[in-house]
Amino acid sequence: MSEKHERLLYPFSAIVGQDLMKEALLLNAINPSIGGVLIKGEKGTAKSTSVRSLASLLPEQEFVVGCEYGCAPDDRTSMCQRCRSSNRLDVVKRRMTVVELPVSATEDKVVGTLDISEAIKHGEKKFEPGILAEAHRNILYVDEVNLLNDHIVDVLLDAAAMGVNVIEREGISYAHPSRFILIGTMNPEEGDLRPQLLDRFGLCVNVTGIADPDTRMDVVKRRMEFEKEPNRFVRKWKKADDAIARKIVSAKRLLPKVTVPEDLTRMIIDICIELGVDGHRGDINMMKTSATIAAYEGRRTVTEDDVREAAKLVLSHRIKRLPFDDDTGSEERIDEAVENAGQKHNDREREGDPPDGGGPDGSGSIQMGASDPFA
Repeated sequence: MSEKHERLLYPFSAIVGQDLMKEALLLNAINPSIGGVLIKGEKGTAKSTSVRSLASLLPEQEFVVGCEYGCAPDDRTSMCQRCRSSNRLDVVKRRMTVVELPVSATEDKVVGTLDISEAIKHGEKKFEPGILAEAHRNILYVDEVNLLNDHIVDVLLDAAAMGVNVIEREGISYAHPSRFILIGTMNPEEGDLRPQLLDRFGLCVNVTGIADPDTRMDVVKRRMEFEKEPNRFVRKWKKADDAIARKIVSAKRLLPKVTVPEDLTRMIIDICIELGVDGHRGDINMMKTSATIAAYEGRRTVTEDDVREAAKLVLSHRIKRLPFDDDTGSEERIDEAVENAGQKHNDREREGDPPDGGGPDGSGSIQMGASDPFA
């Protein structure tokens, strides 16, 4: 189900608190190659509101009129077969929509269906598109992702990683582009995801209800004001939302030019090793997230503060939980690892000891390169 364009959405900038969640959503929208955001929290903590509000901040895109896959008219390499073979493509501009995946969705509903009998009789691949086709170049929102069948979650994460949906039935295969901004939300009280699936989400944030009375009062007042006079409320926050939208556009343009100094790459690796993070997704996503933070702040070079901020978003769901460890304990361990790695970084700087392959001229820096799958 797609979000209706005419529906009046609560302004993103009017959402009170939950700064880490809002930051994660913005960073993933700027750089979808991060691999999606998982938001864990109890009901009523603005998870769904934030996701839907995000869509209104993102820039308009060009789409091929009538295409079931929402192809971009100027990118023939990732077009569907019909658009690629067409001599003339009519174009329309619109914003991204929020495509919601219901918990009850079957695999056929998600990936689409192939008519095997048609293929055998006539040698033609007749394909009925699924949710992954509708999600192409849009936001795919999966509420209660922890209640989905594990295989369905695997399929979603595979498509998000590859940018392609591949359907195979009885030796017949069909593929179409499926590049989307992935956002999952869940209530931990209703069960968790397997660690193997958790690790494949680029970012993860834990949200809780606001305990401060004054801040909580702001939440209530703003919501009541929005419900009483929604048009006036949206106009009131338009300037703030427009400022965020401009920062998103600027960050997308700047991101390919951002570099991560070699010594900060070493710092990222030191943090992941100290926390016992399995594999290399954590290291790579910290690189991408640090660079995206720098781009959002209008900088071409990642700083130590960017790495520290990225650690909060990338590592909370990747570190091994100690017995009786809760979210607070995990956060403290991340903070400690970041401090230790930062100390090593500062010691190396004082000693003038560049990491292997790097040098004082910055020759070991890593540049991000193109990373926007919707460009």
